[in-house]
Amino acid sequence: MPNAYAPPLTLSATMLARAADIAQRIGQLQAGLPAERVLRLRRVSRVRSIQSTLAIEGNTLTLDQVTAILEGKRVLAPPREVQEVRNALQAYEHLARWEPTREVDLLAAHALMMHGLVDYPGRYRGGGVGVMDGDTVVHMAPPASRVPALMQDLLAWLARGEQHPLIAACLFHYELEFIHPFDDGNGRMGRLWQTLILSRWQPLFADLPTESLVRDHQQDYYRAIAASNVAADAAPFVELMLDMIEQTLVSLAATPEHRGAADAATGASPVEAPAAQLVREHVREHVRERADAGLAGAGRDRTPDAPSEPVLRLLRALLAGPGSTKSLMRELGLAHRPSFLYRWLQPALRAGWVEMTDPDHPKSPRQRYRLATAGRRVLADAQAATEDAPPADPADPADPADPLSGAG
Repeated sequence: MPNAYAPPLTLSATMLARAADIAQRIGQLQAGLPAERVLRLRRVSRVRSIQSTLAIEGNTLTLDQVTAILEGKRVLAPPREVQEVRNALQAYEHLARWEPTREVDLLAAHALMMHGLVDYPGRYRGGGVGVMDGDTVVHMAPPASRVPALMQDLLAWLARGEQHPLIAACLFHYELEFIHPFDDGNGRMGRLWQTLILSRWQPLFADLPTESLVRDHQQDYYRAIAASNVAADAAPFVELMLDMIEQTLVSLAATPEHRGAADAATGASPVEAPAAQLVREHVREHVRERADAGLAGAGRDRTPDAPSEPVLRLLRALLAGPGSTKSLMRELGLAHRPSFLYRWLQPALRAGWVEMTDPDHPKSPRQRYRLATAGRRVLADAQAATEDAPPADPADPADPADPLSGAG
């Protein structure tokens, strides 16, 4: 599909190896999970998930208090916090009814999650919103007028199934935080929808309290979002979420009920190989496609001062001379204006690699953008790095540096 939107992501070796490990661990857990344990796990994990996802947003209720609300008991606590718990309990109970790619379901989920907490639950925001760190704006979300189109593009991308569900779930979570489509509740909705996407791939994910690790590593969570925003690449956030998913599975496997089953399943290829092998095949194919398109990147190895691949392409386009937003998008073959502004142009402007021809009137219809001296240095450094890189050996099918080679 020409010009179809896809979130910016540079797949890294770390991501791919972790995805294969997660698929393997899921197979091991499913092999030794008794039916009665599934029911107990679902109840305990649901309470932990809800308590954690709300604690991230400032809710002070404890696990015991959340459990009491689940059981219909009265709890002495701020009414708003009790309402948040009741809403979240309903939302997580509805997971099985929703389809991740349906906008009507996403809005229905927000209506449940934010009932009685905001003026317009289940509707996209009607005004501007920024993410604050104290008195500092760390992220200015896209204009409200663009939110419906951005969300439709994001859901359409998810429906195309271009990424493995493990990657897609984390990537969708990040994109929803970036767009910030609602007046409030964006964080808990991002975590809820990640769980929903994963549970459609493997139902066990509906009962995994990944939110608990997010709560325990809350600053890492926000730092990963900020790093992805700066890099115009979701890789830092996706890697962090995959790490948290794997840690959740490791913790679950370490419980007495699972330890024996996990030990027995280790090496039991009939159980673990199919899922893990599917992940390996999918990510290998995706990496080959990106390499052929010249988009394979360093992922986590990219330094904060190094431009993303989209920014590099923009800088190269500006070698021909200044250009307007429209002319640059045409030159780069882009049709999605918000993506160009927030993923390509703004990072280059912030870094000082691109400058306005009329900086005193930033919104002038005659505004053009030109390559700055710092941008020319970046391009020279990138060219030098390319010339110094050793050529790959296409004759070697099993690169020992590839964490997926020979894994089975």
